[in-house]
Amino acid sequence: MPKIMKIAIQGTIGSFHEIATRNYFHQDIDLLPCDTFEELTESLALHKSDYGCLAIENSLVGSILRNYTLLRKNPVKIIGEEYLRIKQNLLVLSGQTINDIHEVHSHPMAIEQCKEFFKSHPHIKLINSIDTALSAKEIADDKIEGRGAIGSELAASIYGLENIAASIETNKENYTRFLILSHQNNGIKHHDLFNKASICFALPHQTGSLSKVLSIIAFYEINLSKIESSPIMGELWRYHFYVDVMFDDYERYKQCLSAIEPLTVDLEILGEYKFGASSMEGLHKL
Repeated sequence: MPKIMKIAIQGTIGSFHEIATRNYFHQDIDLLPCDTFEELTESLALHKSDYGCLAIENSLVGSILRNYTLLRKNPVKIIGEEYLRIKQNLLVLSGQTINDIHEVHSHPMAIEQCKEFFKSHPHIKLINSIDTALSAKEIADDKIEGRGAIGSELAASIYGLENIAASIETNKENYTRFLILSHQNNGIKHHDLFNKASICFALPHQTGSLSKVLSIIAFYEINLSKIESSPIMGELWRYHFYVDVMFDDYERYKQCLSAIEPLTVDLEILGEYKFGASSMEGLHKL
């Protein structure tokens, strides 16, 4: 009988991390809920889990920059990605109406996605918590009246809550991108399937250093699909650049890396994997 994989996720059972994980793996899995992203990556580093699912960006509120730092500082690598259409819902104890609710708890990113809805309900106080599903679980476990949670339909089903306002996110083109991680010593090799990579580098203090790197990427006809910068702690006005590239020819992509390496500092491949287009439910090409 094949081993059931243990997958670390951020959040409680019923979270969007769980939904993304199940969508990606399509098989029986054993979930390891983690309170924080730090705990998630640590579980991989210590071999407490086989894989991890880590949110990295949302189409409405942007990237989770601290998670890029976790990718760089821990012995993990990206092996895949999953795009999930996020439908936020207002979950309460059965029998409650929106007029009964005085406060709503959820993850700050979920609250940010739903602020327009709550402008029509100024009597409701929005309170940050560590997780969408945990906020729902607390209401169910303690039978808390007058409190709501923003969360998934899965969380409502698991914890027996009523969904009194469905799809309350401001923008319906609301997607979160999740990275699928493994320990860096995991020997998965499918170069013939790779068409995307995430890399990280710093740059010397030289005029035009970034434009030179970008020019080489363009010369090799590699599609630069994302670029983020994050300050390097203790080094004034220096940054790490986190770059996603897409390509049709793996060997040409490797030639591109060889060409830009002398122009960069500490060039690192965070992961090579297949673009998660199949999970985007018809979303327009990025």
